[in-house]
Amino acid sequence: MEANEVSRYAAMLTAMGAEPRLRIMRLLLAAHPTGMVVGEIGEELGMPGSSLSHHLDRLRTAGLVLVKRESTFLRYTANADALRQLLGFLYAECCTRNQAVEPKAIVQIGKKGK
Repeated sequence: MEANEVSRYAAMLTAMGAEPRLRIMRLLLAAHPTGMVVGEIGEELGMPGSSLSHHLDRLRTAGLVLVKRESTFLRYTANADALRQLLGFLYAECCTRNQAVEPKAIVQIGKKGK
């Protein structure tokens, strides 16, 4: 594995390492694939707009969420492909070299649509 890949995954984990951003990720995953507009996210999580904007930007910069403009609204969705790659990175060693986790015990991700 290349160092830049490891750095990318470290940045993703760092971005999700704050409680508000982890809550946002869980909410966007629950709303996948349609996502949510910023106002809906803020209302659901009881988060003020300025804080929410900061957290969404951190997640977007790390590649964990995607944003699309819809008229005057911004719709955010979880970047499912990036999350699959991150989970694959985390499980690669535990399920191959030392069998710390039985491969069959891990929920299969990404089988739909592939």
